Amino acid sequence: MSGTQLDAGAVSALQGALAAEHAALWSYTLILAFVPADQAAVARTDIIAHRTLRSQIEQTLTDVGARPVSAQPAYTTPVPVTDVLSAGRLAVTAEADALGAWRSVLEHTTNVQLRAAAFKALAEGTARAARWRLATGTTPVIPSLPGITR
Repeated sequence: MSGTQLDAGAVSALQGALAAEHAALWSYTLILAFVPADQAAVARTDIIAHRTLRSQIEQTLTDVGARPVSAQPAYTTPVPVTDVLSAGRLAVTAEADALGAWRSVLEHTTNVQLRAAAFKALAEGTARAARWRLATGTTPVIPSLPGITR
């Protein structure tokens, strides 16, 4: 999106998405310590996806003259992660948080390129979330409105 101008609302939403991506990446590093090899392979693939999104957001923010928010040194999990199930539930939470942030980007911009990127992130994030929701027995596996928590 080099050379693109974004309004303050879009920049703020992108900063929120970047913060969610930072948190997701931190969460996945914790998840890796508790899941078996097959789920670890999935988690590593998800890490690559979140790193890619993080890099794209940082580049976009830099291109529009905004300083990307930094990752926190650590994050608080909603519940202690002590086993496979709680690790999977952390993945569900991390994906839900990222979906909410990407939905906010979609809602706060009229820029066609940014809307397309946000929609792609929502679609791919929904697939990641569905895998983890299925693995943890969380229903519905695919929420009717990904990115909206009730």
